[in-house]
Amino acid sequence: MSRDARIELDFADGTYSFRLAWGELEQLQEACDAGPLVILNRLQDGTWKVGDIAEVLRLGLIGGGMAPAEALKLVRTYVMARPPGENVLFAQVVLGVAVQGAPEEVLGKSGAASPGSV
Repeated sequence: MSRDARIELDFADGTYSFRLAWGELEQLQEACDAGPLVILNRLQDGTWKVGDIAEVLRLGLIGGGMAPAEALKLVRTYVMARPPGENVLFAQVVLGVAVQGAPEEVLGKSGAASPGSV
Protein backbone atom coordinates (compact mmCIF):
# COMPACT_ATOMS: atom_id res chain seq x y z
CA MET A 1 0.00 0.00 0.00
CA SER A 2 1.34 3.45 -0.82
CA ARG A 3 1.65 6.34 1.61
CA ASP A 4 -1.59 8.29 1.68
CA ALA A 5 -0.97 11.14 4.18
CA ARG A 6 -4.65 11.07 5.16
CA ILE A 7 -5.74 11.89 8.69
CA GLU A 8 -9.13 11.76 10.39
CA LEU A 9 -9.84 14.59 12.83
CA ASP A 10 -12.71 15.63 15.05
CA PHE A 11 -13.16 19.07 13.53
CA ALA A 12 -15.99 21.59 13.46
CA ASP A 13 -19.26 19.64 13.67
CA GLY A 14 -18.00 16.09 13.06
CA THR A 15 -15.15 13.80 12.15
CA TYR A 16 -13.57 14.57 8.79
CA SER A 17 -10.87 13.16 6.55
CA PHE A 18 -8.07 15.54 5.53
CA ARG A 19 -5.43 14.93 2.89
CA LEU A 20 -3.06 17.25 1.08
CA ALA A 21 -1.70 15.35 -1.91
CA TRP A 22 0.64 16.85 -4.51
CA GLY A 23 -2.11 18.74 -6.33
CA GLU A 24 -3.53 20.27 -3.17
CA LEU A 25 -0.02 21.26 -2.04
CA GLU A 26 0.51 23.06 -5.35
CA GLN A 27 -2.81 24.89 -4.91
CA LEU A 28 -1.79 25.77 -1.35
CA GLN A 29 1.50 27.23 -2.60
CA GLU A 30 -0.38 29.43 -5.06
CA ALA A 31 -3.02 30.54 -2.57
CA CYS A 32 -0.50 31.41 0.17
CA ASP A 33 2.43 32.45 -2.04
CA ALA A 34 4.77 30.16 -0.11
CA GLY A 35 5.93 26.56 -0.14
CA PRO A 36 4.44 23.94 2.19
CA LEU A 37 7.38 23.98 4.63
CA VAL A 38 7.33 27.77 4.84
CA ILE A 39 3.61 27.65 5.63
CA LEU A 40 4.13 24.86 8.17
CA ASN A 41 6.91 26.87 9.85
CA ARG A 42 4.62 29.91 10.01
CA LEU A 43 1.87 27.83 11.57
CA GLN A 44 4.31 26.48 14.15
CA ASP A 45 6.19 29.67 15.04
CA GLY A 46 3.20 32.00 15.25
CA THR A 47 3.94 34.04 12.12
CA TRP A 48 0.97 32.53 10.22
CA LYS A 49 -1.44 34.49 8.10
CA VAL A 50 -5.16 33.82 8.35
CA GLY A 51 -5.16 32.50 4.79
CA ASP A 52 -2.60 29.86 5.79
CA ILE A 53 -5.08 28.36 8.24
CA ALA A 54 -8.17 28.55 6.03
CA GLU A 55 -6.46 27.27 2.87
CA VAL A 56 -4.75 24.32 4.57
CA LEU A 57 -8.06 23.18 6.03
CA ARG A 58 -10.16 23.85 2.92
CA LEU A 59 -7.76 22.06 0.59
CA GLY A 60 -7.23 19.29 3.13
CA LEU A 61 -10.97 18.61 3.23
CA ILE A 62 -11.12 18.57 -0.58
CA GLY A 63 -8.15 16.21 -0.72
CA GLY A 64 -9.88 14.06 1.87
CA GLY A 65 -12.83 13.60 -0.48
CA MET A 66 -15.21 16.45 0.32
CA ALA A 67 -16.83 18.41 -2.50
CA PRO A 68 -15.19 21.84 -2.93
CA ALA A 69 -18.40 23.78 -2.25
CA GLU A 70 -19.05 21.81 0.94
CA ALA A 71 -15.43 22.30 2.09
CA LEU A 72 -15.68 26.05 1.50
CA LYS A 73 -18.95 26.23 3.43
CA LEU A 74 -17.47 24.31 6.37
CA VAL A 75 -14.36 26.51 6.45
CA ARG A 76 -16.41 29.70 6.20
CA THR A 77 -18.60 28.58 9.10
CA TYR A 78 -16.05 27.01 11.45
CA VAL A 79 -12.78 28.73 10.52
CA MET A 80 -13.34 32.13 8.92
CA ALA A 81 -16.20 33.07 11.27
CA ARG A 82 -14.18 32.13 14.38
CA PRO A 83 -11.00 33.49 16.00
CA PRO A 84 -8.05 32.25 13.91
CA GLY A 85 -6.23 30.76 16.88
CA GLU A 86 -8.97 28.15 17.33
CA ASN A 87 -7.87 26.33 14.17
CA VAL A 88 -4.09 26.79 14.05
CA LEU A 89 -3.43 23.37 15.59
CA PHE A 90 -5.73 21.65 13.09
CA ALA A 91 -3.88 23.32 10.22
CA GLN A 92 -0.51 22.34 11.74
CA VAL A 93 -1.54 18.70 11.97
CA VAL A 94 -3.03 18.50 8.46
CA LEU A 95 -0.04 20.14 6.78
CA GLY A 96 2.47 18.32 8.98
CA VAL A 97 1.06 14.93 7.98
CA ALA A 98 1.14 15.98 4.33
CA VAL A 99 4.82 16.91 4.32
CA GLN A 100 6.24 14.62 7.01
CA GLY A 101 3.86 11.67 7.18
CA ALA A 102 1.58 10.45 9.91
CA PRO A 103 3.25 9.03 13.03
CA GLU A 104 1.52 5.66 12.59
CA GLU A 105 2.74 5.26 9.00
CA VAL A 106 5.46 2.62 8.76
CA LEU A 107 8.14 3.23 6.16
CA GLY A 108 9.74 0.25 4.44
CA LYS A 109 6.89 -2.17 5.10
CA SER A 110 7.71 -5.85 4.86
CA GLY A 111 7.28 -7.28 1.42
CA ALA A 112 8.75 -4.23 -0.25
CA ALA A 113 12.08 -4.63 -1.99
CA SER A 114 14.97 -3.24 0.04
CA PRO A 115 17.96 -1.61 -1.67
CA GLY A 116 20.15 -4.66 -1.12
CA SER A 117 17.60 -7.26 -2.26
CA VAL A 118 17.61 -6.58 -5.99
